[in-house]
This record gives sequence, C-alpha cells and structure tokens, in this order.
Amino acid sequence: MSKNSGNKEYKSDLFSMLMHEKKFALETYNAINNTNYTNPDEIEIITLERGVSLSIRNDASFIIDTDANYYEHQSSYNPNMPLRNLIYYVEDLKRNIENDDTKNIYGRVKIIIPVPHFVVFYNGREKRPEIETIKLSSSFSKQTDNPELELICTMYNINPGNNPMLMEKAGVLRDYTYIVEKVREYRNYESLDTAIKKALD
Repeated sequence: MSKNSGNKEYKSDLFSMLMHEKKFALETYNAINNTNYTNPDEIEIITLERGVSLSIRNDASFIIDTDANYYEHQSSYNPNMPLRNLIYYVEDLKRNIENDDTKNIYGRVKIIIPVPHFVVFYNGREKRPEIETIKLSSSFSKQTDNPELELICTMYNINPGNNPMLMEKAGVLRDYTYIVEKVREYRNYESLDTAIKKALD
C-alpha cells in the first residue's frame, strides 16, 4: 500500500469525533475559559440538519449556558478562519430562526442570539506562536480603525511543548496530540492507514 493512502483528514475527523462527546467538549471548554462546569448534559451539541451542505460544516460547535462555541482543528495555518467561522455562525442563526415560528427578524420583538466564541486548535508542522488572534477585519479590502463588522478567532498551538497549562487541564487535547505525534512517527516507515491504526492501538 502506498504511503500516501489512507484518510488524510484523520486529524480533523478524530478531533470532531472527540468534541462531539459532551464530556470532552466540556473538559476543553473549562480548560480554555477557566470555568468549572461539571455536568456534561449542560452541553448542547449543534448539529447540521439534512439538506445543509457539508462544505459549511465546522469540526465542532456546541452551546453551554448562553454561549455558542465553535471549535476548529487546523493542521496548516489558515488566515481565513474568521471568514469561515462567520459563515458557520450565520448559517446556524439562519437555521435557528427559520425553525422557530416565534422568531421574526422583521418583527418588533428583539431576537436574542447566543454569544459566539471562536477557537482554533493548531497542530501543523509550521512553527506558530502558542496563542494568536486572527481577525476578520484583516481580510477587508481596505483597512479601517473602526470596523463595523468584526470576528475574532483565538488560535491555540497544541503541538508538544506548547500551552502546557491548557494541555494539563484538557486531557483530551493532550491525548489527541499524542496520537497525532505517534502517527507522524509511524509515517516515517508505514502507510498512513497502518500508521493511524498503530497509533490508535
């Protein structure tokens, strides 16, 4: 089998699978926000309904309290994450409003929407800072001091040796990083399929 065979999206797929487990989503949320939520049932996973294109699917999104959290894994740096997250959030708002007869964007009653938070977990080979901020306004055709629309993504580098306090609090991120590193190690002499299987074992 060729070394190039296998699921090249395994990192995103694995990350998404883990974050769709409420207990892991809650653990990661607590680690990032220094909170102490203990009941995974307080997490409401946001899922796409049938008929929505998978091209707009992000890795994981969930609501806790009144906050909507969008978590994305990236194995290469992507400056378009704020734009992508804007699309995710707007699409979720649109579906929520369309599915609730009590919400009318043309009416006189204000529609209350979740507070959004956007987080990217980076584990690519390119060296990046431990924490960095990516803003939607940096993509505007003309820079402005007071953008009338802004979206901010916080990107955490979860490669080994980075953000040790975060990794200590979020065991799921630490274990995820360990598996990715084992796949990279086995890829030196195995196909991607075999490397993934050995790492998971």
